[in-house]
Amino acid sequence: MSVNVLFAARDAMWPIYEPALKSAFAKAGIDADLRQDFAPNDVDYIIYAPSGAIRDLSPYVNCKAVLGLWAGVESIITNPTLTQPYARMVDTGLTEGMTEWVVGQVLRHHLELDLDICRSDAKWVAHIPPLARDRRVGVLGLGELGRTAAKALAQLNFQVSGWSRSAKEIEGITCYHGDAGLRDILATSDILVLLLPMTAATENLLDAEHIALMPKGAVVINPGRGPLIDDDALLSALDQGHLGHATLDVFRVEPLPKEHPFWAHPKVTVTPHIASETRPSTASEVIAENIRRGEAGEPLLHLVDKTQGY
Repeated sequence: MSVNVLFAARDAMWPIYEPALKSAFAKAGIDADLRQDFAPNDVDYIIYAPSGAIRDLSPYVNCKAVLGLWAGVESIITNPTLTQPYARMVDTGLTEGMTEWVVGQVLRHHLELDLDICRSDAKWVAHIPPLARDRRVGVLGLGELGRTAAKALAQLNFQVSGWSRSAKEIEGITCYHGDAGLRDILATSDILVLLLPMTAATENLLDAEHIALMPKGAVVINPGRGPLIDDDALLSALDQGHLGHATLDVFRVEPLPKEHPFWAHPKVTVTPHIASETRPSTASEVIAENIRRGEAGEPLLHLVDKTQGY
């Protein structure tokens, strides 16, 4: 039996995803009619990105699930027309890419590479960083991305701790949770990585009060969500010398406006939301597996709890 699958993302994504999805469907044994346009009543599954043209999901009354192409969900789960189950994208390629970016940025700051790479004088100055076993790295957010990045850092012998809203256990990682745990991890993180989802509870989580708990000279790395950080509080802490540096890949407004002080600040590194991207080949396999599960009556993977916001 064939299923009708609507691709509801930007038109520019269609020529990239169409062959990858068809290949993944064939590999999974799914007879799928994949198109960019169907009569709403005929749609069985929607492959969805909020950047696409479809905003109103209410006409798709027979749709069994909306399958997201993005890891973030804050721009879709607040859509009142979303009544179908929504599965976020947990892509092995995205996870690998994020882990590589996080590890690279942590190593950059741990090894103090900027002292050598950015030097413009002709002085022979040697500096010896501590070993990884003496550097404390905290990861806020222990979902798929945070957990994988934390484990990779632990394998490099960093002292790694992680924080989540609810209690978790990860081998080799000191895990904190709740308000008290947040204060503890902030106080013991020389390098802090933010990989939390964006919810009402996490907005401005790294504010002036929480930044003040961090060790003097600590580094903040944010590839998670821009609004996790109070921008003014971050700039103030950098200006006052409490924080040593901030490497930021995500922002409240993207692209980051040219007049934003982050661009010119000597203690801020701006990267253009490149920490990780969904890979069409691996993402298509995730989509195909969820459709296979849906047709077999099995639980879908990576379903979002709208009440929790992730």
